[in-house]
Amino acid sequence: MRWLHTARIWRLPLLIGLLTLAWLVFPFPGAKAATTRHITLDASQFAFSPGRVHVNQGDRVVFTVAAQDVVHGFYLDGYGLKTRVEPGVSQQIEFVADKTGKFRYRCSVNCGSLHPFMIGELVVGSNTPFWRATGLIVLAAIGMLVYLWQSGRVQEMKQDGTLQSSTP
Repeated sequence: MRWLHTARIWRLPLLIGLLTLAWLVFPFPGAKAATTRHITLDASQFAFSPGRVHVNQGDRVVFTVAAQDVVHGFYLDGYGLKTRVEPGVSQQIEFVADKTGKFRYRCSVNCGSLHPFMIGELVVGSNTPFWRATGLIVLAAIGMLVYLWQSGRVQEMKQDGTLQSSTP
């Protein structure tokens, strides 16, 4: 009867482990806290500064685009946002980053010979690393408790259904 009780004991930790693993593998959109990101893009001399911008999925993004030298444009692939920027005048573009991935932004107005190379990158990542790390810690704690419980005391079941404790 000892093996029957041991099989029952391992069901709960196995179930908890599988649920935790599923929690780590599949992201939960409700766990993300969206914020507003204000980003200033300076367009000059065939380059955007900064050249790469990182935001999280669900963030509200406000781009303030300013041209330093000549007329520039701004077009964000994947979102279809476009504006024209005159020197000394800033334009704001506001949107919600609802798609994950890498999206290029480029100058949409011919500004000179190196115009085709005036490209930047918006990286929209999922906001789940914290929750995945928390799940790993919970899984490790459960594993530690099961190990300590198993190494400390073994319970045997008698024929009448009561538990008898014995140490290994």
